Amino acid sequence: MKKLDCVLVVEGKSDVSYLSNYIDAEFIITNGSEISDETINYIKKIKEVKEVVVLVDPDSPGKRIRDILDQNINGLKHCFIRKEFAIKNGKVGVAECEINEIFKALDNMFVLKKEYVESISYSDLYELNLIGCNNSKELRNKLSYKLSLGYVNAKTLYKRLNSLNISKNKIEELLNE
Repeated sequence: MKKLDCVLVVEGKSDVSYLSNYIDAEFIITNGSEISDETINYIKKIKEVKEVVVLVDPDSPGKRIRDILDQNINGLKHCFIRKEFAIKNGKVGVAECEINEIFKALDNMFVLKKEYVESISYSDLYELNLIGCNNSKELRNKLSYKLSLGYVNAKTLYKRLNSLNISKNKIEELLNE
């Protein structure tokens, strides 16, 4: 059992039920992507005394939850699970994810900064073949995997790389490994 001294924000009861078998932590349930003001206010209060980590499904509702939380609460930590390891019986989610993938995500959590100085531009992404080429999606997935960024399209990759202040040189290095 892995003990975490933080609060994990998850989508539902099935996530808590599954994760509780492997992780000793406090959990907050969002009850899906329609997060109530009560839940947001509670997370704000908890964040004053504990680290809060967002661990949601690698799908559109999960992204919506992250976006809503980030718009309302500064300094949340995020960890991303890869979708291909989070599918079971036709469902996608944390409760369907291989536990080792969740542990890897928890080992690579980070804060997405709202304001940042651009460390990489869209033209850099184009030069690195991360956009505009036949194999761009494959290269984005490779880079995302190495940086534990979760699923990324070009726009999301741009935002996350800049949020983490990842340089063009570092990206080249990672793509050439």
